Amino acid sequence: MRKYSVQMTLIFSVLSFLLMMFGLGWTIQNQFFSNGAAEVIEKAKPEKEASKKDGKVVVALGDSLTRGTGDDSGKGYIGYLVDELEEKSKEKITLHNFGVKGYRSNQLLNQVKQSEIQRQIKNADYILITIGGNDLFQSGQAFVDMDEKKITQARESYLKNLQAVLVELRSLNDHAAIFHIGLYNPFIDLNDSEQTTKIVRDWNYETNKLLDQQKQAIYVPTFDLFQLSVNDYLYTDKFHPNAEGYRLIAERVASLITW
Repeated sequence: MRKYSVQMTLIFSVLSFLLMMFGLGWTIQNQFFSNGAAEVIEKAKPEKEASKKDGKVVVALGDSLTRGTGDDSGKGYIGYLVDELEEKSKEKITLHNFGVKGYRSNQLLNQVKQSEIQRQIKNADYILITIGGNDLFQSGQAFVDMDEKKITQARESYLKNLQAVLVELRSLNDHAAIFHIGLYNPFIDLNDSEQTTKIVRDWNYETNKLLDQQKQAIYVPTFDLFQLSVNDYLYTDKFHPNAEGYRLIAERVASLITW
């Protein structure tokens, strides 16, 4: 009888222990899902929301025209373009302007290989470029010398760099529309205007031909905008556009962007 009582006590103890362990396990599991799991979900939620884009993203690359040099307001064609696009689309436009005064095509090629620039390019809906003016004009020296050989060499080097830039952009972003702003001739009212006009037109023609070979890459002509009244649209340095000149460029680009 005593032996039986000991056995029952042992069985009861084991069952009590198992019941206690089950309860402890259930409590820990419930605590995790009610607190820990909820905390993980709450932490993950903002990251998911942050990945969603609000409106359209514009990345602007290039030289002083992208920077807006010559416009007293500092907006340049990019600033006026964003204003017009927001009015036109009623969407928020996020702008990343990486323009650098004095940039040439080789410097732009180096820039688009930088990690922060690439990060913004990947998220862009539209990529806008002004480049080539400094390659050609070289602070006006090329037109002073009128050395056809040097101008041809400069154009070939520029086209090679531009093609590499376009390849890099497309490798980072396969859906964004790329707009390249063509050159105008700031010296069209000076002597030898016929020759300078031919040089700029040839330069633009080759640029346009290169853009035609790229996916969703659009050449934006500006030569005609300045052709008849160039001095009305130039800054006091007689090289960069003034506010009105930039507005003309912005309107031309905006007319080519579809939503």
